[in-house]
Amino acid sequence: MVLNEKGVERDVYDAVADSSRRKLLRLLADEDELPLYDLTVHFNMGRTAVSKHLAILKEAGLVTSRKAGRETRYRLNADPLKEIKDWVTFYEKFWIDRVDRLKNLLGEDNE
Repeated sequence: MVLNEKGVERDVYDAVADSSRRKLLRLLADEDELPLYDLTVHFNMGRTAVSKHLAILKEAGLVTSRKAGRETRYRLNADPLKEIKDWVTFYEKFWIDRVDRLKNLLGEDNE
């Protein structure tokens, strides 16, 4: 978790909570790296808004950037997404166990 310049904590869950940021992650997953103008064409918003979404993803560690001449190129860093995967995996097991218990209870009632 990282504090941005306004002192707001930025974690991976906060970063992926917005559908535009999830779309940015998907676009970056399909390419090695992309400049801002190549990302902006996929949205009904201006470059400034897309840039702000990228900044949030950067604060969460999901995106890295590098200067290439006058443009900034963005790249996905998927490592922080493992935290979400681990969280979802826990609850997937939780619900599988609950369904199995329910099946067992229903099976006992039928006997």
